Amino acid sequence: MRIDIVTLFPEIALAPLNESIIKRAQGAGIVEIHSHDLRSWARDKHRKTDDYLCGGGQGMLLKPEPLFAAVKDLRRETTLVILTTPQGRPFKQEDARRLTTCDHLLFLCGHYEGVDHRIIEELVDEEISIGDYVLTNGALASAVICDAVVRLLPGALGDERSPEEESFSNPNLLEAPAYTKPVDFRGLKVPEVLLSGHHGEIEKWKRERALERTRRNRPDLLEPPPATEQE
Repeated sequence: MRIDIVTLFPEIALAPLNESIIKRAQGAGIVEIHSHDLRSWARDKHRKTDDYLCGGGQGMLLKPEPLFAAVKDLRRETTLVILTTPQGRPFKQEDARRLTTCDHLLFLCGHYEGVDHRIIEELVDEEISIGDYVLTNGALASAVICDAVVRLLPGALGDERSPEEESFSNPNLLEAPAYTKPVDFRGLKVPEVLLSGHHGEIEKWKRERALERTRRNRPDLLEPPPATEQE
């Protein structure tokens, strides 16, 4: 897989991806990640990438010219172009799994008040949000999505079972609590069932605690979907 990130802050985008599992995945040739400065495609002498909003409004908007030029240079036949934006569809674990099947991901990172809408209409395949909040720029959001995707690529994790046993592997259930040694730390003990060697009881305990944790932290995952109106 190849990933290209177009942003005003290429170092911010790459910083989280040059450590740990993602760094090793790049070293092993599992993924190739490049970050590009949007200003490289700005043609005027001031390398201007933003301008005021037509019709008035607060803030600045990324101009179409540099982003159109960037996509023209970087896009391939198999490219999926993603815009990171608070207005996008919420990013889920199932999206991370789906994106692992792509050969080339091209991220466009918004800034200021976002991007000229003609960019979305003509260039973008998917608008993705990592949450209902606003960041200073989309480079951080792109790094988050890249991390979630790359770690699922074959060979990226040391134990291939790991992605199957995490939170959101089941989209409606959080991961059960986990413990390690020492068994007794300041009077706080590992639950005895986890030390019993009884796999059936351990799995039962994990299911019960996962359900309990989900009810406490993410009850929305357990709520039934809203009923659709009959036509």
